[in-house]
Amino acid sequence: MNVKLNDNVLVITGKDAGRQGKVIATSPKNNTVKVEGLNIQSKSKKARKANEVSQIVKQEGAIDASNVMVVCDACGKPVRVKHAFVDGKKIRVCPKCGASLDKAYGGRGKKAAQVKEAPKKRVRKRAAKSESAEQPAEDKAE
Repeated sequence: MNVKLNDNVLVITGKDAGRQGKVIATSPKNNTVKVEGLNIQSKSKKARKANEVSQIVKQEGAIDASNVMVVCDACGKPVRVKHAFVDGKKIRVCPKCGASLDKAYGGRGKKAAQVKEAPKKRVRKRAAKSESAEQPAEDKAE
């Protein structure tokens, strides 16, 4: 499945054909995606407790992944996803403009993205001596 979470997609078939939206959930096992604001279905919700009210809830339904196309952020066109290897990592690429479709991948290698700073040394904080405790010690010294 070439569609991932937070991708902008264009629906190519069905009642929402031609509309665009953002992917809010994916199910690779069922090969389906849920797109924000598209394929709205009504579901009856029954009151389970005495203080609840029965209602009709509108929610996004699943769309088969083959019925959507990823929209390239760079050129704004719906594209078939092409794969390429960059720095030993397989990424999704737009075949029309060559831009990366993976938002997490900004053209850097995996090692460069995960550079960690050395942890700070733990320093024990000592209790500050109060001036009243220092006064008698100075008086004794004089």
